This record gives sequence, structure tokens and C-alpha cells, in this order.
Amino acid sequence: MVEFFTTTNLGIVLLVLGQCLLVLVPILVSLAFLMYGDRKVWAAVQMRRGPNVVGPWGLLQSFADFLKYIVKEIVVPAGADKTVFFLAPMIAFIVPIIAWAVIPFNDGWVLADVNVAVLYIFAISSLEVYGVIMGGWASNSKYPFLGSLRSAAQMISYEVSIGLIIIGVIISTGSLNLSDIVRAQDGSYGFLNWYWLPHFPMMFLFFISALAETNRPPFDLPEAESELVAGYQVEYSSTPFLLFMIGELMAVVLMCALVSLFFLGGWLSPIPGLPDGVLWMAGKMLFVFFIFAMVKAITPRYRYDQLMRLGWKVFLPMSLAWVVLVSFLAKFEVFGGFWARWAIGG
Repeated sequence: MVEFFTTTNLGIVLLVLGQCLLVLVPILVSLAFLMYGDRKVWAAVQMRRGPNVVGPWGLLQSFADFLKYIVKEIVVPAGADKTVFFLAPMIAFIVPIIAWAVIPFNDGWVLADVNVAVLYIFAISSLEVYGVIMGGWASNSKYPFLGSLRSAAQMISYEVSIGLIIIGVIISTGSLNLSDIVRAQDGSYGFLNWYWLPHFPMMFLFFISALAETNRPPFDLPEAESELVAGYQVEYSSTPFLLFMIGELMAVVLMCALVSLFFLGGWLSPIPGLPDGVLWMAGKMLFVFFIFAMVKAITPRYRYDQLMRLGWKVFLPMSLAWVVLVSFLAKFEVFGGFWARWAIGG
């Protein structure tokens, strides 16, 4: 049986397909409960109940919403480009899924342990904007088109800052492999060895940039209801609209995973002596998602000019200056290689 899965073409295809499903199915199921948790956090801040009818404590509300979108009629605007109209939500849904191929959940628990995983994430994240632009343009309406242009400008602006922040982490690690980045944070001091401490200012910039990159409040300007009637997906209904929403939420969870890997030690235990494992990774992702939900509940929406000014005039210069600073700190191994884990590992 082992030889069948390792030597035959059919066995290898089945093995890879099974591994993909082993990653994809838990993520998709978890999205339903993360959406439930997001709505519950928002409700708690506003001192109301939130979802509490469908299933025990409202746990099945997300599945009921899913079923509602599936059975609704798909409405296509008369002047829409139907091919692009349906292709856009598929791209928005598939692209965030592909990015999970290089995300390690534990030591060795990764579909593709490639040495250029960070570049792969950059390439995939840059493709996400195409689904938004295509959806806004194919709708043949001014409001979706304006929303898609806003989203494109916003995502591109904050991708630059995210890239420079990650370059600082790469300089400290000496590797583009996500598993190596986590291993470089391993040490005898537990959570004090993680990159949140040597890259402390950039962790907050990365988190805020992730909010803008995923169109989350307070940076959900492409979907500003008071201005653009829900933005680029306003003409979508039923399953295509659901694909947009799942893709956006999956991108948020991906950012939670990246924050955990780059700054919070991934699957590493925060206390020396406790075993490392996938539960630590899941717990850190849940913690970061809770912060995402709290920001959505308590922070007022930015104006669009404030958003762009923050990205280009504040985050970009700060992240660029941090890259230069970390380069010097790593080169001269300040504090015994505190910023040069590659030197310690070598």
C-alpha cells in the first residue's frame, strides 16, 4: 500500500489530493465558526446577543447563511460581461486557498516546504486584487467600478509596507522558508525569543497593514455603505457573492497565520518545557483573529484620503527605515545576534 502511494502516478495524485483536502476542509469548516465568533464579539461590544437561534447558542447560524446563499437565485445585470462576472468571484475564492500550500502548521506539517515560500505568498497576494477589479468592471455599474478601484489602490499601497516589514524578518532569519523563520524563533527563553520583541514596532504595522490589505474595518473603504452601496460586489447575489465573502474571510485567516509565523513563533510553545505543536499555532491564530474582530467592533472608519496618507506617508517610510536599521543591527550582531538569528543558527 505504501509503495502504491509513493511509486505510482495514480497513488501520488491521490496522496497529494488527500493532503490538500486535509488542509482545505478544516480551514473551510473553521471559517463558519470564525464568522460566528466575529459576529459574537461585535455583538458583545454593542451589548446585544448576536446569533443565538440556529443550533445550540447559535453555532449553526453560519451554516444556515451558507445554505441561504446557495438556494437563492443568481441575478446577473443585463449589461454585465457574464464570463468575467462569474470568473471574478472564482478568482477571489481560489487565490487565498492556493496560498495555504506553504503555510506550516507544525514542524513538517506543510503541503509544500519550499525555500521561497515568502515570495510565493507575495505572488499569490498580489493576484487577489484581480478578482476585485474584474468583479467591479464586469458589473457594468459605476458604484462597483469605483469600489474596485478603491480596493485595488488600497491593497497595492499596503502590500508595499507588508513586503518591507517581512524583509526585516528575512534579514534576521536568513531564509525565505516559513518553517525556518519559525525555527529561528526557538530558544531557551520561550516567547521572549519570538520576533515580536526584536521587531516590536513592525508587528503593529504589519497587523494594521493586514487590516487594509483584507479590506477589514476600519479600512473597509471599498465597501463603504454610505458612499458606494457595498462596493465592488454590490451587483452580486447568491453563490458568487458567497465566494467573494469566503475568499475575503480566508484572506483574513491567512493574515492571522502569517502574523503567528512571523512574530509569534508559529507552533512553538511560549513557555520552555511545554511541548510544541499545532495547538499553539491554532491558538495564536485565534488570538490574532480576536484582535481583528475587536478592531472591527471598536474603531471608526477612516476616510479614504486618511487611509492612503497613512500607507504612503507613514507606514512606507517607517518600514523602509526599519529595513535599513535591521540590516545594520544584524550585520554587526548587536546584543549577541538578537537581530541575526542566521548567525546563531550557523
